[in-house]
Amino acid sequence: MRLSLTPQLRCDPGFVSRRDAETAEGSNPDPSVPPSSAVSAPLGETILLLIDLGRGQNRLGGSILAQVVSQTGAEPPDVDNPADLKNFWNAIQQLGREKKLLAYHDRSDGGLLATVVEMAFAGHVGVDLEIPAGHNAFSALFSEELGAVLQIRESDLDDVYLLLRQHGFKSCTTRIGTLNPHYALRIRRAGQEILNENLTALRALWSDVTRRISTLRDNPACAESEFQLKLDQRDPGITPVVTFDFASKPAKSAKAKPPIAILREQGVNGEIEMAAAFDRAGFKAVDVHMTDILSGRVSLKDFRGLAACGGFSYGDVLGAGEGWAKSVLFHPHALAEFTAFFQREDTFALGVCNGCQMMSNLKSIIPGAELWPRFVQNQSERYEGRFVSVKIEPSPSLLFAGMEGSVIPICTAHGEGYTEFASPAAAKKCSDSGLVTARFVNNRHEVTEQYPLNPNGSPLGMTALTTTTGRVTILMPHPERVFRTQAMSWHPPEWGEDSPWMKLFYNARTWIG
Repeated sequence: MRLSLTPQLRCDPGFVSRRDAETAEGSNPDPSVPPSSAVSAPLGETILLLIDLGRGQNRLGGSILAQVVSQTGAEPPDVDNPADLKNFWNAIQQLGREKKLLAYHDRSDGGLLATVVEMAFAGHVGVDLEIPAGHNAFSALFSEELGAVLQIRESDLDDVYLLLRQHGFKSCTTRIGTLNPHYALRIRRAGQEILNENLTALRALWSDVTRRISTLRDNPACAESEFQLKLDQRDPGITPVVTFDFASKPAKSAKAKPPIAILREQGVNGEIEMAAAFDRAGFKAVDVHMTDILSGRVSLKDFRGLAACGGFSYGDVLGAGEGWAKSVLFHPHALAEFTAFFQREDTFALGVCNGCQMMSNLKSIIPGAELWPRFVQNQSERYEGRFVSVKIEPSPSLLFAGMEGSVIPICTAHGEGYTEFASPAAAKKCSDSGLVTARFVNNRHEVTEQYPLNPNGSPLGMTALTTTTGRVTILMPHPERVFRTQAMSWHPPEWGEDSPWMKLFYNARTWIG
């Protein structure tokens, strides 16, 4: 869902959901540093502010509270002054540019209480909330008036107030709280404590509806596993470990740009990101559709690199990647093209997501791929779009050279990523072969089959493999979607523009020479 403002405001925030990201218009003036919704910072050094665009009215009509208590007929929140939206947008953008914002969350469903609780969940830290004297607690906590909660450094308070005054919001901005180390939500009104609840208990309530729906719709065991993971107060969260230097780019000729075939089929949708990643690494990305191969318009003999992209070829009918693979195996010309390409010792290939599934079905013509599995339906019985961690294993893969031992977050987006072997013995043989290039790990860096840290449930965490020569690598997660840090859901603030995944593409360029 896109947040659109009227053209008269001449203001386009460009807030876009992941689903609409490819088709939406508009832009964020500085998308490289979006504020997080997770409160986090040294305790005692930061504060929470509420910018109340309702300017104290705290109307409850149409709110979640009104629904729960069956209230009807009350006045709902409204945009009383449209110019406030434009000024609010400009103020938040300026705070972001000046790096005054540590965290941001709009006030919406559930009101201030839900807003602050969600920020606390995301940051794994307690919050002390203060309702000013003279305010009705229910109205203050549950009104869904327009507004936002900001986390800022206490040392920046005067500067932030000055900026908000310039935009007309000083009078409706209130200091409402601080963080606490007790993993609790504590609310006081006029100095008197009215609520003190452990965040684990609150999160259990907050997540219960999702758990119950997932239990009915998906694999009940996976639904319960995810629910329990949310309640693990000791979970350290995503903690990357990078064993190599990814800040510097390898030397490459400005003129030499070897062509790489960015291969796609009907239903594939990841070719743009894949092309961008290889282009950034110094390749000339060439769009190659399967019809180009089948018709003879394009020959793989003209390429030393091949990247099969992610998506849902033929809607995953016949199984993910099965139809795509059969268009190769059952077409004499295409079969000859791919067989010759894989047998050439001066070539490399990468298969991601749907491309991984497709290539696993071509293992009969890929030298050294005999131990590869098939990729079938996730154990959760649903599509999984996740941001999880994988550990890079020692392997012959030329693409993962020098990355061994690293634990790096990456996105997944698939419905059929479970590695299926003929038997447990076959799975162990593959796992022990040295051909597994990456495994899902938990936030303590232990190889895991726990959902959703392992989103498809693959045995022994296996999610990426290579051949005995290391020239062909397949993986279910999407490195091409996170090669730039600003495309990641989260990353350590000290990382630069390139993420560690860019090394995979640089490795390909280095190998070409």
